[in-house]
Amino acid sequence: MAVKLRLKRLGRTHKPFYRLNAIDSRSPRDGRVLEELGHYDPANRVAEQQLELNAERIKYWLSVGALPTDTVRDLLKKNGITVK
Repeated sequence: MAVKLRLKRLGRTHKPFYRLNAIDSRSPRDGRVLEELGHYDPANRVAEQQLELNAERIKYWLSVGALPTDTVRDLLKKNGITVK
């Protein structure tokens, strides 16, 4: 099973809210989740509260071969989690 670290979109129209999840790569964007790893709220004006991650579990998923999407890779770099 190929696992990806992907954002799942929630929220209202024009007020997006995303959850960072480990998902089987064959599942749809908002489909079944293996594990929730954090959340991202781009509408929040306080920069420190926009992104909340479970770094320990993210590092675990990366160590077992999960591939982050481009957007998730950028968010992880901003939070100091390196991706090979």
